[in-house]
Amino acid sequence: MSDETAARALRLVEKAADAQALSPAVVGIEQPEAPEGHAVVRVMAAAVNVSDAKAALGLMPQAVWPRTPGRDFAGRVIAGPKEWLGVEVWGTGGDLGITRDGTHSRYLVLPVAALSRKPQGVRLAAAGTVGVPFVTAHEGLRRAGLSGAGQTVIVFGANGKVGQATVQLATRAGARVIAVERGRGRYIGHASAPVEVVDGAQGRLAQTLMEMSAGHGAHIAYNTVGSPYFQAALDSLAIGGTQVLISTIERSVPFDILAFYRRNLNLLGVDSLKLDARQCARILDGLHDGFEDGSLAAFEVDEAGLVALDDAAAAYRRVLAGSPDRIVLAP
Repeated sequence: MSDETAARALRLVEKAADAQALSPAVVGIEQPEAPEGHAVVRVMAAAVNVSDAKAALGLMPQAVWPRTPGRDFAGRVIAGPKEWLGVEVWGTGGDLGITRDGTHSRYLVLPVAALSRKPQGVRLAAAGTVGVPFVTAHEGLRRAGLSGAGQTVIVFGANGKVGQATVQLATRAGARVIAVERGRGRYIGHASAPVEVVDGAQGRLAQTLMEMSAGHGAHIAYNTVGSPYFQAALDSLAIGGTQVLISTIERSVPFDILAFYRRNLNLLGVDSLKLDARQCARILDGLHDGFEDGSLAAFEVDEAGLVALDDAAAAYRRVLAGSPDRIVLAP
C-alpha cells in the first residue's frame, strides 16, 4: 500500500458526553481535488488546542457534524495554483474543524487566500503550534492599542501558550512586560527583553502591580485566565487602560460600574473563532519576519508531544486536563 493510499483523518460524528468518552474515529481518505481558487495542503503537523477538544464535547454551538476537527497546521501544498506547489505553509482558522473540515487529517483543502508561507527557520512540528496562540495574542494586543515603548503590559497567566505569545509580541514591540503566575515561578517562554514576574497568588496583587508602575498602572492587562484575575486586572490598569479577556472559569463576576467609567477603563473580549483561515493567514504573514529574525519563537515540540492519529483521543484528554506540553498530531 502506498503512502498516499494510506491517508487517514479523524472524524467526529456526534459530541462526546465527557472527556473519557472522547473517541474520534480514524478513517481512510483519498487525496481531494483542488477546486477553482483552492489548494490542497498535505498536513504534516497539527496542534491539538483546547478549543479542538471542547468542540468535540459539543461546547461550540456553531460546530457542524460530522466533521474533521483541528484548527492549527503546518504542511506543504500538493495541489492548486502552480506558484504554490511545493511551498511549505502554516495557518489556523476559527472555521477550520468547527464549521468545515479541519486539520487533523492528512489533507486539508483551503482557499488560496488562506495560504501563508511558513518561515524557513521554523521546524514543521513547531510551526503547527503557532496559529491559535499567536493569532489570539496578536488580535487582543492590536485591538487594545499596543504601540510599544512607553507602555506597560501585564500578562495574567503568562506561562500559558497565549500568555507566552502575548509576552513575545509585547516585548518585541518594546513595551515593558510584567508576567503574573501563581507561585514563585519564572517566565518560561521566549522574550525580546527581560520580563518581571509577580506571584499571582499573593493577597495584594493589584497593589503590588500598581507599585511596580509607580502608581500609574498598566496600559494593557491581558487576562488569559478570566474570572480569578478579573478584579486585580481592572485595579492595576492606568486611567484609560484596557483589560483583554479570552477565557474564563466563572461566567459572572462582581463589577463596579462607577469605578469603571470614572477611570475611563475598557473591557475587550477576543474570540479567535471569529477569525477565519483567510484572516488568520494575513496575521501570520505579518508575523513572518519576526519568526525569521528570531524575535519571535514557536513552541518547541518534544518526542512525547508528537503523536499519531491513533492516539488522538488520549491527546485530546491530555489537553483538556491542562497539559503544559504542546501536543501535535502528525497525520
